[in-house]
Amino acid sequence: MTNETRHMVAAGTREAEWNVDWDAGAACFDDEPDHGLRDPEVRAAWADRLRSWLPERPADILDLGCGTGSLSLLAAEQGHRVTGVDSSPAMVERARAKLAGHDAAVLRGEAAAPPVGEQRFDVVLVRHVLWTLPEPDLVLRHWRDLLRPGGRFVLVEGVWGTLHPVGIPAGRLTALVTPLSSGIRVERLSDDPLLWGRAVDDERYAVVATV
Repeated sequence: MTNETRHMVAAGTREAEWNVDWDAGAACFDDEPDHGLRDPEVRAAWADRLRSWLPERPADILDLGCGTGSLSLLAAEQGHRVTGVDSSPAMVERARAKLAGHDAAVLRGEAAAPPVGEQRFDVVLVRHVLWTLPEPDLVLRHWRDLLRPGGRFVLVEGVWGTLHPVGIPAGRLTALVTPLSSGIRVERLSDDPLLWGRAVDDERYAVVATV
């Protein structure tokens, strides 16, 4: 086992530790406006952003830490072929139900080391997952290897909380992605309340990077 493989296993182990919480919360996960996208305005806001981040032509999208599959569903509705991955069995069950009838598959596995074999993708889409993983530089390198030439990362992250903030700042994530990318843009998302169903004052952003 190489050192990098050991690190990926460690990352997956930490991710697996979240499973109990995610399984317990799966039934009410979609109650959050930006999770379930049940409000038409919130859903439309995310659909517009996703349309601007993803390729115009039909593409193969790998949605890591897909949760109940809300972003996967938007991508599938926009004509893309989607593979979602989540480590929580309860989340996977809900995502499969949500994506039934679409050109999509949902796999149970760790976001840090998704069980996709030799399959390669045009986009690696990740929302609010990377910050939970140790050694994100190694995780990003592994994800880059899952992309076809000219593929792209779409990484939605942020920093939440005041007393004990958690997350990954945009500056740090940009620095991690820069060595792997031929072009990066950062979009601030905090100032668009429609994405979150309310006004927010913390750091929320998307990094879109071509490899």
